[in-house]
Amino acid sequence: MATITGHDIQAMVRHWLSTPVCGYLGSDYGQDIKSLLQLAQSDGAPEAFLQKMRADIPALQALPDGSLNLYGVQSAPDRLDLFVEVAGQAIQVPGV
Repeated sequence: MATITGHDIQAMVRHWLSTPVCGYLGSDYGQDIKSLLQLAQSDGAPEAFLQKMRADIPALQALPDGSLNLYGVQSAPDRLDLFVEVAGQAIQVPGV
C-alpha cells in the first residue's frame, strides 16, 4: 500500500502554485495568484484561493482544519511575499 508523505503533499502544493489556471487542456487546475493580489482581502479572496487549492489537490482534504493557511510578509518598501503553510511547513508562492 502506497503512503502519501508530507513531502509528497508539499510537492503537490508547489506544483499547483507553479501551474497557471487552465494550464492543462480541459481542466481549471492551477492558480492565478496575481488576481488574488488585486482583490480586497476582506472579501474572502484568500479563503477562495485555499478552497480552490483543496478542490484541485484532493490530498489536502484529508488534512485537519487549520492546517492550510495563506499569509503575507512585507519585505522591502513595496513588496509582499506570500506563503502557503501546509501542516506547519511554509512554501513561498513563486512569481509574486
